[in-house]
Amino acid sequence: VQLQASGGGLVPSGGSLRLSCAASGITLKDYSVGWFRRVPGKQSEGVGCISSKNDNTYYPDLVKGRFIISRVNSENTVYLQMNNLKPGDTANYYCATVITCTVPVEYEYWGKGTLVTVSS
Repeated sequence: VQLQASGGGLVPSGGSLRLSCAASGITLKDYSVGWFRRVPGKQSEGVGCISSKNDNTYYPDLVKGRFIISRVNSENTVYLQMNNLKPGDTANYYCATVITCTVPVEYEYWGKGTLVTVSS
């Protein structure tokens, strides 16, 4: 099983990026999937989650209105559209399956991530 995140890069403040989380070995639509980010020396934090039951999406206040999570089942991929990026969004972003989006914690499968750098 592999979750491969991609789409990161260097973007100016106010810019946008779309990250992809492609799965192999599992069918992602059967799982709730969260996006997380980690900065060296800090704990990881969730930035979005999509539920397996009804594709409801959940966001923390710090990204609400700027990030949008979606899935394309035919591609076995979950996306994270990030808009109006800020330097504070700089981090390594990775996806993971979670038990529930109401308290998203990485569970069972996760990938290495993709680096997002936002310049000021």
